[in-house]
Amino acid sequence: MAGMRVRKGDTVKVIAGEDKGAIGEVIAVLPETGKVKVSAVNIVKRHVPDRYNARTGTQTKGGMVSSEAWIDASNVQLVVRDEHNNRVVTRVGSERTEATKTRPDGSTYSTSRGVRIARKTGKEIR
Repeated sequence: MAGMRVRKGDTVKVIAGEDKGAIGEVIAVLPETGKVKVSAVNIVKRHVPDRYNARTGTQTKGGMVSSEAWIDASNVQLVVRDEHNNRVVTRVGSERTEATKTRPDGSTYSTSRGVRIARKTGKEIR
């Protein structure tokens, strides 16, 4: 699979599935399988038993634990702010920009770096 369009920390909107329309932050990415975890989206409950740690002598309480499950990256779309500070969904593009870098000895040199661009606004995604 090619590189992921979304990264950890990006704000995304779910465009398909049970949680369609929900907006959240990407908390984890699995590029090998094309999956992402989005905060407060695709919540599942797991039955966890009580655990005892013999080394420290502590006991962890079990029960029903809610957590986010993985969803396919194709089911989310990046959300950015436009010039009026409104949230808009956008596709992700890329372009090369000139950058000046500094070597450990203090000298500088010019190079290019790849940046992600929001197609709707034309601005760099940070």
